[in-house]
Amino acid sequence: MIVALMKPTLADVIADPAMGSAGFLVSAAQCIIRTFDRELYKLKNRDKFKTTLFSGLDTDQSMLRIGAMNMMLHGVDNPHIVYQDSLSQKNTERDKYTLIMANPPFTGKLFKNQVSGDLLALTQTGKTELLFVSLFTKMLQVGGRCASIVPDGVLFGSSTAHKSLRRELVENQRLEAVISMPSGGFKPYAGVSTAILIFIKTNHGGTDDVWFYDMKADGFSLDDKRSPIAENDIPDVIEKFHAKDAKKPSDRKAKCFFVPKSEIAENDYDLSINKYKTVEYVSEKFPPVSEILADFEKAEREIQATFAELKEML
Repeated sequence: MIVALMKPTLADVIADPAMGSAGFLVSAAQCIIRTFDRELYKLKNRDKFKTTLFSGLDTDQSMLRIGAMNMMLHGVDNPHIVYQDSLSQKNTERDKYTLIMANPPFTGKLFKNQVSGDLLALTQTGKTELLFVSLFTKMLQVGGRCASIVPDGVLFGSSTAHKSLRRELVENQRLEAVISMPSGGFKPYAGVSTAILIFIKTNHGGTDDVWFYDMKADGFSLDDKRSPIAENDIPDVIEKFHAKDAKKPSDRKAKCFFVPKSEIAENDYDLSINKYKTVEYVSEKFPPVSEILADFEKAEREIQATFAELKEML
């Protein structure tokens, strides 16, 4: 799903369920109600909330109906939910939003003649996970921010399209953070490893150091059941992200650290955390081989003795 917020206060919201986003739009509406309840007392803002504030795009008629119904049941009388492919030429929304939060499709594939030309100019590919990140750089206003979940392949893929997209984020925009998420976070629907890319649109660069975080747990088990557990790095991610510029962590054995732009460029703009993280190996001492063999021989004698006793019993 894509959610884009236009204006830093009471914001226009757009969702693209090429990805199923009715629930996300409802969550966005509830967040606005909690955060800007006083603003919604104003008639103008209240009318906008109930009509043009929320937008949705989808290519499935059933999803459009479900999304519209869900919004109406939650107080949005006339949401702007329309039949449209986000990646096609028909999507003309450019330089419009100040904040985009997205969870686009991981493994989609399109023919290039179905894709908007300005997206192909940035990355020549039919892979939706690359095209959507490209789309976000077009939809944002200069100064706008994006946080998008992407499959790990986006971070280290060796194709020209992968490299050109990463180079765009590092060299022409301002890449702020790469948060590596635990594999299994999207089970039972997908087991692919993912990460969150956070960047600001500048069109003139601005990346200095990129903040990496190695998330190990998200509060749920990483199997198909996704049962609640105590381990949860998300509060720590939020706390350390807001304090990152003040503390400037550099210890690459820790959960989070900065990597300079020059080092990322030298590594073909590889954004996988394992490329830069220092793994500390702890050596273990084992007994001599002769002692291990002696233990095996002793165990073998005990097995043979037990086997002999069983034969006598028969």
